[in-house]
Amino acid sequence: MKSFLSLKVSLILLLLVHCVVVHGDGIDDVQPLSKIAIHRALFAFHVNASLKAEPVLLGTKGEDFQWITVALECPDPLEDDWVAVFSPAKFNSSTCPPVVFPGQDAPHLCSAPIKYKFANDSNAEYTKTGKASLKFRLINQRADFSIALFSGGLSNPKLLAVSNTVTFTNPKAPVYPRLSQGKSWNEMAVTWTSGYNIIDAVPFVEWGFKGESQTQSPAGTLTFHREAMCGPPARTIGWRDPGYIHTSFLKDLWPNSLYTYKLGHRLFNGSYIWSKSYYFKSSPYPGQDSLQRVVIFGDMGKAERDGSNDSNEDTNYQPGSLNTTDQLIKDLDNIDIIFHIGDITYANGYISQWDQFTSQVEPIASTIPYMIASGNHERDVPGTGSFFETNDSGGECGVLAETMFYVPAENRAKFWYSTDYGMFHFCIADSEHDWREGSEQYKFIEKCLASADRQKQPWLIFAAHRVLGYSSAYWKDGSFGESMGKDSLQKLWQKYKVDIAFYGHVHNYERTCPIYQAR
Repeated sequence: MKSFLSLKVSLILLLLVHCVVVHGDGIDDVQPLSKIAIHRALFAFHVNASLKAEPVLLGTKGEDFQWITVALECPDPLEDDWVAVFSPAKFNSSTCPPVVFPGQDAPHLCSAPIKYKFANDSNAEYTKTGKASLKFRLINQRADFSIALFSGGLSNPKLLAVSNTVTFTNPKAPVYPRLSQGKSWNEMAVTWTSGYNIIDAVPFVEWGFKGESQTQSPAGTLTFHREAMCGPPARTIGWRDPGYIHTSFLKDLWPNSLYTYKLGHRLFNGSYIWSKSYYFKSSPYPGQDSLQRVVIFGDMGKAERDGSNDSNEDTNYQPGSLNTTDQLIKDLDNIDIIFHIGDITYANGYISQWDQFTSQVEPIASTIPYMIASGNHERDVPGTGSFFETNDSGGECGVLAETMFYVPAENRAKFWYSTDYGMFHFCIADSEHDWREGSEQYKFIEKCLASADRQKQPWLIFAAHRVLGYSSAYWKDGSFGESMGKDSLQKLWQKYKVDIAFYGHVHNYERTCPIYQAR
């Protein structure tokens, strides 16, 4: 039996090494959209500058993404001209509430674009001809789009021209489902995003065994407003309406069974709006002796398949993101559950990027449970209750992570929870809250570790974002990672015989032999 269990745990490590393309220490850690001084933009419309975007109607066959082509002409082309995608299509100062820049004159523009490219991105002759053709990949984000041409580079933008409007056939359509374990092993939570409030339609999931009659389960609906953000840029130029986030709980699942499901909204005129169909395999029974394949990683972020958000002098913001995503999709039939342990999107207060991320991982998260943990880029804002006094989340203060994804926590603002999967008992901690001895989280961690049934769940796994163990990869003295709580928590690992602890944050891969009190 021991050799069989050892095989299972080695599969976890193998998949971790195989799938995660880690980011080097030298990565540019600045959110690309933050390089745009959009609040300094001036209107400098040129009568002979033009942009034309085609096609104008997207998603006519039910797609939730589509490529568009933008034809650009500019009579005075410059090397630092750039083209940006805005959504909603109307983005002038009339949409600027006083809260954006209190006590100041309203800027001409107060909303950051969703993405951008330099005009010479795929047209080396642009500065000679003044003509360019750019391709953008747009996803359904509940609003229309327009494309804008700027001169002056990112630091001193001058708006020269705006394109026609582009829109999806149904901008409100339900999109980007993400699965997660519910509060019991035989429950699956399905979360998705739409443009339908509860006063517009009733959300639900239609589901059942593949090929058999289906049942319907209701969904709850959440959203949040600009005032829920804790600071800039999330509360200022990074703000974008998040739409409505729905979660339904599919209960009393049979173990190891294939289910199909689709997202639905019943409008009050009696008609229905449907997503495409998806499927998932339910969890094994606790203690089931079978092959169970878990992937654990952190700090993946998002990237653009159309090459957007690369400035002339920079490499991609998250260069390993698409490689990792594509490898996970390729290996999807060999993965049962994923844990993304913090630093999810690196949106850093640019709310539109959460839609971009959920679209990017949709082929994965719609099929297998995609569990997350909180990292500094989700939670940290000074003076808001985060343990570390930085603004690494760009004013999000955990609101995006706890709303866009479901985790089986008792209080989702306190992002620690336990979950079971077959022979595994997982204790997921929140490194952005106090976990020192005597804290509320410390008590949870001990309770979680103590609750493992080692007869049914021989593998006890601890995971968090910041490295609470020992690391030589990042800290100069080579002795420890996050020191706060390490001494007291490692006593719990020893007491309850934790098998493996996983961490992110460092942007390098490292593993150690068993270690206790620096030995």
